[in-house]
Amino acid sequence: MTAFLVYITANDTAEAKRIGRVLVEEQLAACANVLDGMTSIYRWQGEICEDAESVLITKTTDTQLEALTDRVKELHSYDCPCVAALPITGGNVAFLDWIAEQTKAEVA
Repeated sequence: MTAFLVYITANDTAEAKRIGRVLVEEQLAACANVLDGMTSIYRWQGEICEDAESVLITKTTDTQLEALTDRVKELHSYDCPCVAALPITGGNVAFLDWIAEQTKAEVA
C-alpha cells in the first residue's frame, strides 16, 4: 500500500469543505484539511489570472486514488480542477496504517 497526499484547489472554503466531507464520508480519503487564504496566479485560456482560492489536502491510498480523483472532478465547480497526488515515502507508520484503514471500501 502506498499512501498519498492529494493537493486540490477549490474556489472557496465552502467548496473545499463540501468536497472534503464527501471524500471522507465515502472513504475515498482518510482525512481532509482545508487551508484558506491562498492566492493562485495561473494562465487560463491565454490570460494571466490571479484569484483567491482554498487548498484542500487529502490523505488516501493508491487503491482509492483514481476513484478520489474521479469524484473530485464530479463535485468540483471548475472545468479542470487541480488534483495532484504526491506519494508519501515515509513517516509515522501508525498514521500511514490509519490512512489505509480509513479508506477501505465498505463490504456490500
